[in-house]
Amino acid sequence: MVPTPQIDHYRRFLREQRGLVFDDYASLWAWSVTELDAFWRSIWDHFDLRSSTPFEAALCEERMPGAVWFRGAMLNVAAQALRHVDAADAAGHPAIVHADEAMLARGELGELSWPALQRQVGALAAALHELGVRRGDRVVAYLPNVPATAVAFLAVASLGAVWSVCSPDMGPVAVLDRFRQIEPRVLIAADGVRYAGQEIDRMGMLAQLLDELPTVGDVVLLANLDPRADPASLARDAGAGRPARRAHRWDDLVAHPVSRAPEPVPFDHPLWIVYSSGTTGLPKPIVHGHGGVLLEMLKGSIHNNVGATVDTGDRFHWYSSTGWIMWNCQVGALMGGTTICLFDGSPAGPKDAPDWRTLWRFVALSGATFFGAGAAFYASCLKAGVEPLRHGDLSRLRAVGSTGSPLADESYDWIWAHCPKPDGQPIWICIISGGTDFAGAFLTGLITEPLVRGQMQVRSLGAAVHAFSEADAQGQGRALIDEVGELVCTRPMPSMPLYFWGDQDNERYLSSYFDMYRGPNGEGIWRHGDWLRITPSGGGIIYGRSDATINRHGIRMGTAELYRAVEAHPEVLDSLVVDLEYLGRPSCLLLFVQLRDGGALEADLEQRLRASIKKALSARHVPDEIHQVTAIPRTLSGKKMELPIKKLLLGAAAEQVMKRDAMANADAVAWYQRFAERRQ
Repeated sequence: MVPTPQIDHYRRFLREQRGLVFDDYASLWAWSVTELDAFWRSIWDHFDLRSSTPFEAALCEERMPGAVWFRGAMLNVAAQALRHVDAADAAGHPAIVHADEAMLARGELGELSWPALQRQVGALAAALHELGVRRGDRVVAYLPNVPATAVAFLAVASLGAVWSVCSPDMGPVAVLDRFRQIEPRVLIAADGVRYAGQEIDRMGMLAQLLDELPTVGDVVLLANLDPRADPASLARDAGAGRPARRAHRWDDLVAHPVSRAPEPVPFDHPLWIVYSSGTTGLPKPIVHGHGGVLLEMLKGSIHNNVGATVDTGDRFHWYSSTGWIMWNCQVGALMGGTTICLFDGSPAGPKDAPDWRTLWRFVALSGATFFGAGAAFYASCLKAGVEPLRHGDLSRLRAVGSTGSPLADESYDWIWAHCPKPDGQPIWICIISGGTDFAGAFLTGLITEPLVRGQMQVRSLGAAVHAFSEADAQGQGRALIDEVGELVCTRPMPSMPLYFWGDQDNERYLSSYFDMYRGPNGEGIWRHGDWLRITPSGGGIIYGRSDATINRHGIRMGTAELYRAVEAHPEVLDSLVVDLEYLGRPSCLLLFVQLRDGGALEADLEQRLRASIKKALSARHVPDEIHQVTAIPRTLSGKKMELPIKKLLLGAAAEQVMKRDAMANADAVAWYQRFAERRQ
């Protein structure tokens, strides 16, 4: 039996508590972006959020950037998560279920109960406080996707300190590019990880990181790889103008005899620092606040149709490394009382014997009701011929989520064909598009709305999202329907960044989002950097990054349409297109394709690729050249690196336009460097 949709619970609240009745989602969305104060206050009340002090209103001062929300409110995201302990535990629901590659191979699932989560968070918070951590101090982590990372985040948040995490698959340059900017007080790190069937020791790298992070006075070591891992080698005595550094075992700190309850902090108190990809420059250190993140996460649960596990039985799994914003969103589900499912390992199984059935086995083992991953994952499963229903009991699975890049039409069909049919209906596919920038989704799903292949169903509640025409001389655009334009958000949202860390006069923040459009009265309008078409029915289609547009003979086209045409061919695993525009001479459109093992770019396949592109787009968008490559460069969050490769091929040095340590497959760059040298 499928539970009542979360959107229906919210609509009932509006009807019974506010006297508001909406005939359809379009009218509900229009109200949510017109009456911002009333909408965000309704989210606060619907989820029964609590402040230790009175507050003025939901939206106290409207401007963008710099809107003031819930002035006077005092709360803490850790307190919100831990308020679910008693009810969830009484009903027998764990807070976290988890597995790594070795556990999954044995069919084992670990659990962390809600009381254990509360004990460990309180103990670690007390221990960190004894080490001198106070409000506003930065605590950074170099940890995998394991329960300890969620515990550490909640403990840091409970103190009002500021959290920031990098994944252990990131190299030293990428980590230092991030952490050096924020001058951390404490580093919490793992001794190593298991990934793709290999054990990767990180002790040497931790020593290297600490040498470059002089503000770290305490390091906490999680023995993730070797139970005997000794943190003593990471300590140092004071001397030669350098302060002492103490080292501690994770197990000792979470077993601390004293517990510390979460401290209420102001609504806009910094919660965490997340980062832009950092593949083409120093990553932007984006600061979000407690209150904004809390509201966005809870509102997102309405769109994801995920409720408190005591009410719905929901278990939420979105495959992610700790270096992607989807890790934050997954852990954010704890704030709504939902059991989360963490898998630490490669989605493709062992490196020497790829197995795209891996995550589906974890979904079955964990009993996940919602499973999300990057769009590229589903394309890989399709190409590998995976049949999820043959690899475990997926009877509890009710929804599949996708983000990171547009989901190909063929992937919709594959999911519908090979996933369960709850109540006899095709499984709901929840496609979202948003980002690290505001820890949420601009376009998303809604289980009660029609689902059209290739489209995101709706604009998110509270997000005044439009597709804008080109800006005029005054920086103003007009909203387009059924035409491709720049994705903009015309009114503020609580989870938009408070600021960028160390950004003098908000210069970098303003240039990142507010350099193109202004409202009628000169107010700021957020430009996200994606090409978007709003359909007449209210859905949305993303056509790729607007800074990687294909401009052929004056006709602009997003790259996503071309990828759909190319990757529909079963021989093609992945692809990347760049439009090289040269001053004073014709542009050159290059298509790179990664083929299945053993495949070759023969004349027949090349002809079929060109024909598909011509049919799907136009003759103008047929590539000038098609080249076979071993891999498509991607960021750690799975995005194709179109712009860095374009700059490389236009003559820029590789080290100037991309950071290898911020890439998922840095070895792929060498081929493109050689290719660029040959062309030049």
